Amino acid sequence: MTTLPLTFIFFFTSSVLLSSSASVETLDLKHHHDDKPYTIINPKLQPNTFTTSNKYEGSSNLVNVQYHMGPVLTSPINIYLIWYGKWTPPQKQTIKHFISSISTNNNHHHLKPSVSDWWKTVTLYTDQTNANISNRIQIRGEYSDTKYTHGTHLTRLTIQDVIASSLKAASFKVNNKNGVYLVLTSDNVTVQDFCRAVCGFHYFTFPSKVGSTLPYAWVGNSGKQCLQVCAYPFAVPGYMGGGGPGSLKPPNGDVGIDGMISVIGHELAELASNPLVNAWYAGSDPIAPTEIGDLCEGLYGSGGGGGYIGNVMKDGSGQTFNMHGVNGRKFLVQWIWSPVLKACTGPNALD
Repeated sequence: MTTLPLTFIFFFTSSVLLSSSASVETLDLKHHHDDKPYTIINPKLQPNTFTTSNKYEGSSNLVNVQYHMGPVLTSPINIYLIWYGKWTPPQKQTIKHFISSISTNNNHHHLKPSVSDWWKTVTLYTDQTNANISNRIQIRGEYSDTKYTHGTHLTRLTIQDVIASSLKAASFKVNNKNGVYLVLTSDNVTVQDFCRAVCGFHYFTFPSKVGSTLPYAWVGNSGKQCLQVCAYPFAVPGYMGGGGPGSLKPPNGDVGIDGMISVIGHELAELASNPLVNAWYAGSDPIAPTEIGDLCEGLYGSGGGGGYIGNVMKDGSGQTFNMHGVNGRKFLVQWIWSPVLKACTGPNALD
């Protein structure tokens, strides 16, 4: 679950990072649409809390992510998109391109570092039979509810009603084997705890509501509600004015959608590794588990941790990103906790 308390800590400490001096390193990487090489913004950071090695930013022997014997998504993952509210075609396309970038089947389209390489960390998690989380992900169906069938304010329970009514109206069927349902709410839909405590969450449906137990996730577009909370670092809080950092330029030109991308990645990683809230997480409380995305929230590159976003890339037009996707897309996506390194990691690590 993408929660806000960590995010507010991130806001406070980031002002120290981005207002400090920074060195810039030119990389020998070019995109076919760019006529300038990428640069890496490499801020001068304070020493990491846990270690002096940049490779283990965010690592700690105190973090104990354990397996609780539940299932993980080892079969090819079929994603069913439910667009609730009004969405423009470019908004939908950006999100679908990100999801399509995850699967290694599309890896030949990617420059490095890639979204599919980012997902490889997620595939390190296994089930009781030692089977890994699948690296095959595809969008198998879509449904758009432009009539706001359940109103413009949703609760956690009515989101399940959205799934139930969408399944009845959509052309896709209930997939109990390897289906994942992703509910995306438009920027004029308010959701319980949205902007106050969460930017997205995942859970499973109740048979009494939907008829089956299905893993699902919800992510909202914060565009008209709380960009400075759920689309950071593409938007910054007002109290950071003056001495605080300037917002970063989104790679796809839409602050709300670019902010959603990292939250979607966060929730899909946790949904794959903890679909029924009884698989991989830290802590002793399954009702409020600390999952593999939570541990790395706000961390996007080497030299990060303790609230610092880390080293990220900037292209010739000033767009900030840390990985490539299909169709020439660029994305800024948070890192994920590695069960091997016992640390947050990503494909753009510099060491």
